[in-house]
Amino acid sequence: MTEYKTWQIGDVKVTRVLEQEAPLPPEALIANVDADRLKEHESWLKPHFMNEAGQIVLSIHALVVESGGKTIVVDTCMGNDRPLPMDMGPLQTGFLEDLEAIVKREQVDYVLCTHLHFDHVGWNTMKVGDDFVPTFPNAKYLFAKDEYDHWIGGPEDENIDLRFGVQPVIDAGLHELVPADHALTDEVTLESTPGHTPGHVSVRIESGGARAVITGDMVHHPVQLAEPHWGSHPDAQPERAVETRRDFVSRYGDSDVLVIGTHFAGPTSGRIKKVGDSCRLEAV
Repeated sequence: MTEYKTWQIGDVKVTRVLEQEAPLPPEALIANVDADRLKEHESWLKPHFMNEAGQIVLSIHALVVESGGKTIVVDTCMGNDRPLPMDMGPLQTGFLEDLEAIVKREQVDYVLCTHLHFDHVGWNTMKVGDDFVPTFPNAKYLFAKDEYDHWIGGPEDENIDLRFGVQPVIDAGLHELVPADHALTDEVTLESTPGHTPGHVSVRIESGGARAVITGDMVHHPVQLAEPHWGSHPDAQPERAVETRRDFVSRYGDSDVLVIGTHFAGPTSGRIKKVGDSCRLEAV
């Protein structure tokens, strides 16, 4: 039976729909990880974000946000039936059925992609016959304008999926290019967090005195909040990504803001607690 993680942020409900979760060696994700320093964080990383073998655990999931009578799907995972980098696909998962247990695809109002990497646009489309068509036929797909403009007809990156995850949406006339501070509802607003990609955005939620941020890939793993200079291999602008993570910790550390990680495993969320010159994520 599928288990769904949910959060209530004031009047806003957020539900995690999991596509897959897997452990991997830290160096497979983190470009400049220090093994000795990593061990110093094991006490708070285990058991949710690191397993007993010392592997970090990553999750790929979508987040369904219900706010102001609107249903928003934030990031759409990897999808079925399409080639993926590093021989990861094609996949055949039951993600869409799990999502439709929460909301029927025809009832989704917005699809928000924090950026255009393959594991965030995959279920933007689904294969019907020989073609890929928009999965959410009545939704408006929101892409940050800076992100879209950078990649469309621009530099090639194997992690960017325009062919399967973006172009069919454009062809259907369902996309909208929005600024990095775009408000989807009175409670849900985008926040510019560039570096992982040039136009990357996170999602800020404020409702009824409660606050949360959906990270996107501004940070992949909680240990990067404690060590923001540890980059991720896919970061397009590594130095800018470090600055963004440092700013994020400075802004939200020791606050009531719930951090919901787009790739955080287990509880997926927590609050940043500063410890000396570093910090930890206290799982919630």
